[in-house]
Amino acid sequence: MQLSVDDLPMFFDERHRLLAARLRAAAPRFLALEGEEGAAEALAGSGLFDLVVPEGAFDTRGICLAREMLGYTNAAADSIFAVQGLGTHALGAAGSSDQRSVLPAYRRGERIAAFALTEPEAGSDVAAIATTAVLDGHGYRLTGEKLFISNLGIADHATVIARVEGADKPLTAFWVPLDAPGVTVRPLTAIAPHPIGALSLVNVRVPVSARIGEVGQGMRLALGTLDAFRVSVGAAAVGMARRALDEAIDFVVERKQFGKRLADQPLVQALLADMVVDLDAARLLVLRAAHKKDTTGERVTTEVSIAKLGATEAAQRVIDSAVQLFGGRGVMAGAIVEHLYRAIRPLRIYEGTSEIQRTIIGRALTQEST
Repeated sequence: MQLSVDDLPMFFDERHRLLAARLRAAAPRFLALEGEEGAAEALAGSGLFDLVVPEGAFDTRGICLAREMLGYTNAAADSIFAVQGLGTHALGAAGSSDQRSVLPAYRRGERIAAFALTEPEAGSDVAAIATTAVLDGHGYRLTGEKLFISNLGIADHATVIARVEGADKPLTAFWVPLDAPGVTVRPLTAIAPHPIGALSLVNVRVPVSARIGEVGQGMRLALGTLDAFRVSVGAAAVGMARRALDEAIDFVVERKQFGKRLADQPLVQALLADMVVDLDAARLLVLRAAHKKDTTGERVTTEVSIAKLGATEAAQRVIDSAVQLFGGRGVMAGAIVEHLYRAIRPLRIYEGTSEIQRTIIGRALTQEST
């Protein structure tokens, strides 16, 4: 696989060159995995969780490089990797010293976290969260339903966003053990398999010390978590699209129709050209946003939304074209491009749908014009 930083040196530092070499060396391990089996162990063994649960500064470009490799090699591992960061980010941002003391275990991959935000009636509309947290003596009782929560089934704790009854700003974050009485995890099956499920909380008692930050900080922590990782969704999409392009090129070079290689057909060449233009544009959008996020103190919400929207939509087109080039082989279960076709689709939905990104971008443009 290609994972170069030298072709775009303006976006990277020396540490990223070293990281790229480390990721290239780790890639065969993830290519050899069968779906999600062993993915968490491979991530821990490769030491990659240190990128999403960092000891020091958050390195958006490093995370993007890792997700580009994981998107190329194993989509399930990419999901587990990203959600480990989503699940622990609030602890690093606002956790107590006791809460932060558990982070090294997640950094080493000895423990796995989840991020429980989405509900049956609250997806992109975080303010509509209905899960409640009632102050009861020396702790809280949590009750509610969370849906489409990745890493459930392998996670031991989750950051749960709930509504503290009676508070002026009710949304608050809690660090909840998933083996606590009243917690039920129901596995779900996505079109691209990875650990995911529904989380039911019925009078789950947690101590006050389980609260992350202050009452009312939940909205800020939730949106800050999503903002930290959203651009890297585009990087995963770039990795998937690059794998699809590589598979398509290998196929059309070998496949013959009407007496000559598919690769010699002008329409095929034109399709490959469109694919590589989409791919290169997507990577540039992602790296522009990641670089700006890492190196400036400026607000980069618009650039991140452009990158997430542009990269995931472009990757969908690239992968769809790869399936088309494979013909009937491309829609057979087990084909790499068939798997990529299923794996790319959720990226246009989670961490802000394409429609939400368009709304953010359009609002920014119209505000700038007034």
